[in-house]
Amino acid sequence: MNYIYILKCSDDTFYTGWTNNIEKRLNDHNNGIGSKYTKSRLPVQLVYYEEFSTKQEAMKREYEIKQKSRREKLKLINNNASKR
Repeated sequence: MNYIYILKCSDDTFYTGWTNNIEKRLNDHNNGIGSKYTKSRLPVQLVYYEEFSTKQEAMKREYEIKQKSRREKLKLINNNASKR
């Protein structure tokens, strides 16, 4: 399985990425080895994710989400939270 995910950083910014192992990737981010962006904004919290069967689908969706405004990302996150 492949995933796109949105992390909320300690400075209240968002980071979007993709992975095929979401638990490991979240641990990597919180251990300071996930990305240059999150390294100085620890800890991070997983606030949103989607599953895909292929890497290509996940990467396409990651690009789409990265083009969204903060407001659009918040809407995506909040809509998902209401479904849980």
